[in-house]
Amino acid sequence: MGVIVNGVQTNIPYKRCTKCISDTTCPGIKFDQFGVCNFCHLHEKWTQIYPNNNVGQKILEKEISQIKKATKGKFDCVVGISGGRDSTYLLHLIVTKYKLKPLAVHFNDGFDNPVAGENMLSTIKRLGVEIRTITSNYNESRDLKIAFLKASTPDLNEGTDVGIAAACYGVAHQENIKHIIYGQSFRTEGIKPISWAYMEGEYLKNVHKKFGEVTLKPFSPNRPNYQLGPQELFYFSFIKGIKAHSPLYYENYLRKKAEEIIKREYDWVYPGAHYYDDLYWSLITYVQRVKFNIDFRLNSYSALIRDNQMNREEAIELVKEKYVLEDPKVIDLCLRRLQITKDQFNEWLKLPPKTFRDYKTGYPKMKLAKPIIKAMSKTGFFPEIVYDKYFNCGA
Repeated sequence: MGVIVNGVQTNIPYKRCTKCISDTTCPGIKFDQFGVCNFCHLHEKWTQIYPNNNVGQKILEKEISQIKKATKGKFDCVVGISGGRDSTYLLHLIVTKYKLKPLAVHFNDGFDNPVAGENMLSTIKRLGVEIRTITSNYNESRDLKIAFLKASTPDLNEGTDVGIAAACYGVAHQENIKHIIYGQSFRTEGIKPISWAYMEGEYLKNVHKKFGEVTLKPFSPNRPNYQLGPQELFYFSFIKGIKAHSPLYYENYLRKKAEEIIKREYDWVYPGAHYYDDLYWSLITYVQRVKFNIDFRLNSYSALIRDNQMNREEAIELVKEKYVLEDPKVIDLCLRRLQITKDQFNEWLKLPPKTFRDYKTGYPKMKLAKPIIKAMSKTGFFPEIVYDKYFNCGA
């Protein structure tokens, strides 16, 4: 019998990459003659595009210089922060190394981890950074989370992901800031198959239209709310010229070393697990395991293995155990905040597994525009990694 992929039993035999720990539970995985997976090869491609050596530092210095030149007001850039390790360390670099004047933006949809909140307050206070917290309407955020549980896809964090991006673009628009900086790094986050992490505003709107009960607030340039589809992104990117950056792509970002620095400088406290700056990830992790046979540690641990930050044998042993993020008490808390019963939750868990492809999305349009998107990524308007994430990351 084959493996379960996205919650569906298949005839695919079990196989694990000989270099990382990604396996055939990852949709779209392929192996070369040496048993090395396509995600490892994609990682190697990205390390060439985004070197984290002296060459990468020169590229990054040029980007930082352009950001400073574009400054027209009090702030150089908007920086999304959560209180987790990556965004805290990024903010540290932005102020102490890049010498930029950031405006920190935090998106709160009602599931913040208090530990992460304390981390944010301590960090911005010591760095002297101003923060803007965008709090969503709780009825909307709750309704979106329930809608995606009913939609029966793995994308249970869609509302939060879109909300974070919308909050950053909205604040940038309001303050006339042309650059947004995110704390992402493929060397530590890994490469997720597209059906595990498809994020796009039209998808959100159509799932909510089918399963939601609360009317979402309309788009406003200074407060996009949950409205961030292709049309809104076109406005922000092309009309207003707001550009996104991920400087950690060029940094020799070692998580253990970064953690030591932020603990020493800002009294940063580990929330308990990766992604645990958001308590809702406890419920997400449970659903993905029991319903879809998805374990995001395959992505993040594989990335750390490829970057020589983790031992492969150690990672194989760790994923045999249930992830600490999956805390029954926190899951119960999430259900109470969603105002649903365990019986309702369990009924939704029994619904047939689906993916974003079962719903109306902007993906068909994106595929039609594939040559244009590729050309724009080559010229630097979009990071080249964006093209690969939508068209070369599994299935």
